Amino acid sequence: MRAQNSIPNKIDNRYLRWPELISGTLVKRYKRFLADIRLDNGQTITAHCANTGSMTECSLPGSPVYVSYHDNPQRKLKYTWELIQMPTSLVGVNTAIPNKLVFHSIQQGLIQSLLGYEHIKSEKKLESGSRLDIFLWNHEQDRCFIEIKNCTLVTNRIASFPDAVTTRGQKHLRELQQLKDANTRCAMFFLIQRSDADIFKPADSIDPEYGRELRRAADNGVEMFVYDVDINLNGIRIHKEIPYQL
Repeated sequence: MRAQNSIPNKIDNRYLRWPELISGTLVKRYKRFLADIRLDNGQTITAHCANTGSMTECSLPGSPVYVSYHDNPQRKLKYTWELIQMPTSLVGVNTAIPNKLVFHSIQQGLIQSLLGYEHIKSEKKLESGSRLDIFLWNHEQDRCFIEIKNCTLVTNRIASFPDAVTTRGQKHLRELQQLKDANTRCAMFFLIQRSDADIFKPADSIDPEYGRELRRAADNGVEMFVYDVDINLNGIRIHKEIPYQL
């Protein structure tokens, strides 16, 4: 069954539109990348879950969910799990969305602190061989590296990251600190893909080393951006900046 739109079809250019959504009920999520979902027409399908985290608090069996269908012969799984309806918010579970949304929002001039750059590039490759999500620059002496993290863990209106131990995330923090100098801004951008958080904190109880490295990065001049979203069944947009506590 196709999802019912929660707002008129015409939405402004601040939003990223979802592909056509199909509604169902989550049966279970397993092996990180798989989710069995019973569609509203009675069919049970296995969808790709594009999220490597534990998805604590947002993978409860029996919850309403929304998937997209992709008729690509190269894909083993034709469905992608996009959203889950939690009691206090829709939640975006597809980790490909934050990079696209932040990139789009910078292009649209929606993030005040990141205005003034003439050029923008995604997936900037470093000399080390790793990549950071967004690179902004005017010239060689005026540049900004941004690493984006998807946040879905919210407990008692406190958003936290990560929801599983992330050595890759720790590595990104160290790389940002190494890149930071007088002419180079570096930033962590935490996108809360839901609308029910009042504050952000690192998830020290899940990955204490990440929390320590995040505080070290802030002390060394790495900037912190935390935003939530306006999310509905038509699309998703950057909403407001959320305070953080390190």
